[in-house]
Amino acid sequence: MSDLTQLQEDLDDLKNVDDQEEDVSTTGELFSISSFGVDYPVETLVSRMDKKLFYIPSFQRAFVWSQNQCSRFIESLLLGLPVPSIFLFKESDTGKHLVIDGQQRLKSLHLFSQGIINGREFALTGLETKFANRTYKTLDDADRARLDDAVIHATVFRQDLPEGEVNSVYEVFERINTGGIKLSPQEIRSCICHGPFNDYLHSLNDNAEWRAIYGPKSKRLKDIELILRFMAFYETGHAYKAPMKHFLNDFMKEKRNISDADMKKLGQIFIDMITYVTKTLGNRTFRPDRSLNTAVFDSVAVAIAKRLAEKGPPDEAKAIDTYTALLSNERFTEGYIRSTADEENVKKRMGEAYAAFASI
Repeated sequence: MSDLTQLQEDLDDLKNVDDQEEDVSTTGELFSISSFGVDYPVETLVSRMDKKLFYIPSFQRAFVWSQNQCSRFIESLLLGLPVPSIFLFKESDTGKHLVIDGQQRLKSLHLFSQGIINGREFALTGLETKFANRTYKTLDDADRARLDDAVIHATVFRQDLPEGEVNSVYEVFERINTGGIKLSPQEIRSCICHGPFNDYLHSLNDNAEWRAIYGPKSKRLKDIELILRFMAFYETGHAYKAPMKHFLNDFMKEKRNISDADMKKLGQIFIDMITYVTKTLGNRTFRPDRSLNTAVFDSVAVAIAKRLAEKGPPDEAKAIDTYTALLSNERFTEGYIRSTADEENVKKRMGEAYAAFASI
């Protein structure tokens, strides 16, 4: 992905979504992290790729290196030149390694060993050495052995304390990834909390009513983050603590091993809410101005969902009047205009929205 493409995608999200969190980058908490170096022979790396012991997040899976770039990298190994190291996170529960930095290099090696790139034979191109036009199989035996034995250094880290906590991993992803793409918060969560719950969030993102409310899909997963945000505030909003990103990290980690029944129950709460909203309040709901306001969304969506769960759907005319009045409520407005991740502002808007819809 080019810098211009990323910039355009970020601008698209900024136009469509108003998010005034002003979240701090970190709380300053200390993490207990172990890291160690491993020198992997290329043959071992390829074998681990075959066995899917290295997990490459879905948002990183697009292979962007050209055949010439892959060839130059492989040539460097054949010539005995130093190459950049890779960066991995080892999951304590699965033993798998998440690839934080180095997926293009790993994929280049894997594709070359398989002999196919972009649906055609992978022969080394753009080279002026004796390796030009060679495939893995047509390399001289000595050269193939040299490539298999070539070593790539990896830095592997794991979190020791707090046990099972994901925020240190999140911070490492934010700071270490050098793939030319500044990952969005939800892209990082989709990696460190991959699994059935993450997949389910992606499927909910296809909901027709949600698409009518949000608009075109966000390339940076902002729409999926809002579904997660709704669920987190619906279940644990009473215990919210800043910063917002850690609140969402912790909730997604907690739900990573959720049962299928509980996951679908939580998803149905979202579906019921968004269906009622589109039918009653219309597709421009959560947009006090042109953009969808994330703080208006989390508070009003949760308030309506709780009203549906506790008393059933309110009268449509009363719901419209309540929503309109809420947007003019000074205390509610204070809670969504700025610093929306601030604990006091969260409490303000959540309380006002819940009280408004509970009373009709």
